[in-house]
Amino acid sequence: MPVLGGITCVTIATPDIERSISLYNDHLGYLPTSRSPLGAETARLWGKPQLAQRACALLYPQGNGPTAIRFVQSAPSPHYRAFHHLGWNAAELMVQDTDAVARHLANTAFKVIGPPHDLSFTDKIRAMQVLGPANEALYLTCFKEKMAEFDVPEARYSIDGVFIVILGGVSIASINEFYARHLGTQLAPAMNVVISVLSDAQGLPPETKFELAAIALRDKCFIEADAMPAATLPRSAEGPELPPAIAIVSFLIDDLAATGLKFLSPPQRIASAPYHGRLAAVAVGPAGELIELLQR
Repeated sequence: MPVLGGITCVTIATPDIERSISLYNDHLGYLPTSRSPLGAETARLWGKPQLAQRACALLYPQGNGPTAIRFVQSAPSPHYRAFHHLGWNAAELMVQDTDAVARHLANTAFKVIGPPHDLSFTDKIRAMQVLGPANEALYLTCFKEKMAEFDVPEARYSIDGVFIVILGGVSIASINEFYARHLGTQLAPAMNVVISVLSDAQGLPPETKFELAAIALRDKCFIEADAMPAATLPRSAEGPELPPAIAIVSFLIDDLAATGLKFLSPPQRIASAPYHGRLAAVAVGPAGELIELLQR
């Protein structure tokens, strides 16, 4: 069975790519390493050939690291609201000091939706949440000390790379089953925890608890699976566009063929970053999320 991980890229559909690049550069320290238009082979890989030649940029924390943010110019999505839809809800970045990051981001275009706080189940992890220029949700998290149950990377910079992606689904069981069956993850136990940004977004009492499971991947990465409230909407794309905000998450995998997944188009070997010549394919997950797999 192939083993999933780590996270290589988070693709964000943005209505204003220049603004997104500028804000991530100026305030998060993410530097663009590529500004080439989206290649035709990548657009075909995603099942969206009409996106070829769209403006596209690849950014890394301080210009380097294992995980990139990729912006793709996309039409606005007026119906999208953060934490109201199934699919990829947020990207979590490792930081050195959450409170210092909060001060740094004050009075910027990053809208704070969750001020710095210790997590409800441990005071060893401190996080905050913001919305970026494309309504993408970012968690900015520091670990005050090492925790045996979470093998996570150390932050090299004040704001470093993505180490967790947050997936909202109908149930923890459906997410656990899919990723274990196709992508070799271990079943992760569910916890009942407060997720303030989710309860705030959906108008639920602040003490509301949700089921959450941390699915461990290779290379010190995780998928956080959140069981979404019943009123949550499916994530849908506007016509030929990518899904809004966080559209695709890319992972390394040992063997594409062994996953048993149905791909949107035949696997292709793509020379450009973030593929670097790897064979790649895209599948749809249990919450409608787009999963891009890059063969090791």
